[in-house]
Amino acid sequence: MLRKISFRCSIKRQINKIGKNNMAKQDLKRHIFDYVLTQYGSEAEYLWKSYPDFAVFRHQDNRKWYAIVMNVEKEKLGLAGSGKINVMNVKCSPEMLSLFLAQEGFLPAYHMNKSHWLTIRLDGSVDKETVCFLLNGSFDLTATKQVKKKLGIMRYSEWIVPANPKYYDVENELHEGKEIFWKQSNNVDVDDIVYIYVTEPTAAIRYKCLVLEVNIPYKYRHEELQIKRVMKIRCLKEYDRKLFTRDKMAQFGVSAVRGPRHMPYSLKREIDNLTNDEVSV
Repeated sequence: MLRKISFRCSIKRQINKIGKNNMAKQDLKRHIFDYVLTQYGSEAEYLWKSYPDFAVFRHQDNRKWYAIVMNVEKEKLGLAGSGKINVMNVKCSPEMLSLFLAQEGFLPAYHMNKSHWLTIRLDGSVDKETVCFLLNGSFDLTATKQVKKKLGIMRYSEWIVPANPKYYDVENELHEGKEIFWKQSNNVDVDDIVYIYVTEPTAAIRYKCLVLEVNIPYKYRHEELQIKRVMKIRCLKEYDRKLFTRDKMAQFGVSAVRGPRHMPYSLKREIDNLTNDEVSV
């Protein structure tokens, strides 16, 4: 009898887990729809009778698409298993494409130009913040100057960017006062601040840097990583690897750093408070 009860409880837990995962996926899709409506005033357009679930978001003035949310068979995306999965296509610079395609949760654009578009899996493998970051970038790339001015779209001037020791041993090379060249991020500009997050096994923010120059031509290719331009940065501050760990960052809403993302004000304040980091640059 105890074995039967245990078995039933196990099945019930699995069913509950599946139900929660499905709700999380739907929550992410709903979050995207709510976000574009609030941020840009865009409502989903359903353009195809054969694909009633495919939702397009586009600009009202130039009619350009900046996102399309789809429910696609896994096998058509080259994924294992059966059934459908929610995905979203966004426009992306070639430099950013090479960065994200090397990570879990991202695929070559489904049914769109693979040199300028990216497919994001909406199954929870990519966090909301990164999804919105790429969505904003796609809107920016496809918007007219008039729309950007009207909406008051502002660039973030402080960023968190990842550094993978697999490609470059930044902890051995970068120290306070030193200047190095770094992979150019699409929206970063001169005088921006870049916080470098070193991935596993360190998994912590290690450096605060000032951007000195941008858009410097550069050619580099290694496996799935491709670099066409770099920026010159100077290290302003080096942090102890135990100070701003991934767990600490998660307390301020930064659960992952897959690519360049803005520095949350709350995390910046925490860094400043713990390091007396109000330095002039």
